[in-house]
Amino acid sequence: MQGLNYKRILLKVSGEALAGENKCGIDPDVINFVSREIKSVIDAGTEVAVVIGGGNIFRGFSKSSKGLGIERSQGDYMGMLATVINALALQASLEDNGVISRVQTAIAMQQVAEPYIRRRALRHLEKRRVVIFAAGTGNPYFTTDTAASLRAMEIHADVILKATRIEGVFSDDPLLNAQAVKFERLTYIDVLNKNLKVMDSTSISLCMDNSLPIVVFNLLVPGNLLKVVKGEPIGTVITNP
Repeated sequence: MQGLNYKRILLKVSGEALAGENKCGIDPDVINFVSREIKSVIDAGTEVAVVIGGGNIFRGFSKSSKGLGIERSQGDYMGMLATVINALALQASLEDNGVISRVQTAIAMQQVAEPYIRRRALRHLEKRRVVIFAAGTGNPYFTTDTAASLRAMEIHADVILKATRIEGVFSDDPLLNAQAVKFERLTYIDVLNKNLKVMDSTSISLCMDNSLPIVVFNLLVPGNLLKVVKGEPIGTVITNP
């Protein structure tokens, strides 16, 4: 544990990140890379929980779902099931890399995963198991960002690490605007007032009300996750003033 800035983290990974360049589905190279990055911080002594999205498979309420005649609640439930697919894939990859893990779902499906039980999740973390939270909050109209904030507070995580494909939070999309400026530090109010697309407003408000810091960083750079856990100045830190 020596030299670690965070004892327990919640890592938020989008479904799109798992798709890699394919834009949909699961890229084996990407999911194995993520697993190895998680293993590096487990080996260093940090306890890890993960909330995973499902946008690489189905994005809940969207133009495509409306075209199918799918209303909001039903589309969101479909999105929750997509997160379970990703969670099971990440579990398989983690265990292939020698990391013991458990999947807990907010929707009961005992044949494939444990139901979400807070005390059981805490016990898994104490035993050095990675806990993957799937199916969001179990309720429509709430994103996996909100699920990440909620679960982080329930398990007493020290920080939410929001994994992205860019180096942090910028004033504009740096992939489209070369003049975009990176923010080293922000407050929750800054994020809300500037309408920065970090996490949805509900999740930001939850973190603000409970003083839970967020670090937004590029997960796809080898070693970045361990550097963040050690407190190195990677990405963008969001806190109260």
